[in-house]
Amino acid sequence: MTLPGFVMLLCILGAQATVDLRNAAAMAAGLCNTKPTDVVFIIDSSRSVRPAEFEQVKVFLAKVIDGLNVGPDATRVGVVNYASRVKNEVSLKSHKTKSALVKAVSKIEPLSTGTMTGLATQFAMNVAFSEAEGARKSPGISKVAIIVTDGRPQDNIRDNAAKAREAGIEIFAIGVGRVDMTTLRQMASEPLEDHVDYVESYSLIEKLTKKFQEAFCEVVSDLCATGDHDCEHICISTPGSFKCACRDGHTLMNDSRSCSACSNAATDVVFLIDGSKSVRPENFELVKKWINQIVDKLDVSETNAHVGLVQYSSSVKQEFPLGRYNNKKALKDAVKKMDYMERGTMTGQALNFLVDNSFSPNQGARPGVAKVGIVFTDGRSQDHIGDAARKAKENG
Repeated sequence: MTLPGFVMLLCILGAQATVDLRNAAAMAAGLCNTKPTDVVFIIDSSRSVRPAEFEQVKVFLAKVIDGLNVGPDATRVGVVNYASRVKNEVSLKSHKTKSALVKAVSKIEPLSTGTMTGLATQFAMNVAFSEAEGARKSPGISKVAIIVTDGRPQDNIRDNAAKAREAGIEIFAIGVGRVDMTTLRQMASEPLEDHVDYVESYSLIEKLTKKFQEAFCEVVSDLCATGDHDCEHICISTPGSFKCACRDGHTLMNDSRSCSACSNAATDVVFLIDGSKSVRPENFELVKKWINQIVDKLDVSETNAHVGLVQYSSSVKQEFPLGRYNNKKALKDAVKKMDYMERGTMTGQALNFLVDNSFSPNQGARPGVAKVGIVFTDGRSQDHIGDAARKAKENG
């Protein structure tokens, strides 16, 4: 890769690392109330969840609750516990104060049998979210279910989750460890990137606390003061709204939110993604999210950034060529649909494909445009990469 391409790559990665401050300032300054919401946690306590791990789930619940405005006319919280059977541990009408609610959560015991996630979702829809259990029918009251699971359901989750969503319940799905990612996507509401979360172990689940506290945040003040604006650098308040600006040396992107120290000149970017068996399905999903986070920072258009995607394992597969998608939504949707190949690791072969095919004019590469290849791999290549990497650099 030539120096200009290398600088471009650093700019992309630096932008991707920018922390999203949406609502965080409001939470810190106490300027944000939680919207009146009926929230039901649906927690897996099947045999695969060890007692110490179940305690970590309860700590997570308590911390999310601590950031909510709990009360009869504010946010009501319920908890459904499930394994082979389902138990309504805390109903939406049971506790009117935060302290009583946290105390009730601390007393929940695991059921320690199978994993009937579909049954639990159906129970939440029919019972936990019923008026008899304290749910409110007002159109201004949102209904939210947060499912925490580490296993593959032993029953039908797709249909039961679809019925719950059709009934107006917004579903967040949190997967832990070797959970089945396809199942999580079947549970969750759209957009999936906002409603599906994965952590490698229960010890890491607390890192999601802030996300769910902020998800229920209702801004009650100046949008710039509360942080509810998505401006990457500087927010300038206007009556009832705001506008974004950038620090010196940066330019405002076309989304009117992001700032870039990079040139907005035309660039051809191709992601080369390792889809070998060692990556594992759950990590492959994380890679797809990582790609889309970078895409969010690019000025994808007919004239500026074009993006291609190649996956490799024992063979090489072009998922889509440069220039096929000229808007971020279509591009990100195509990335999400990429299927995991799950075989060997032929990185040298993939690099040759990148140079000979992906960056060729008949595959959408533009003459005179900067070319950037971003390679993601987790393993030792089963073939020689030296010549292929050298060839890529020599070709710019």
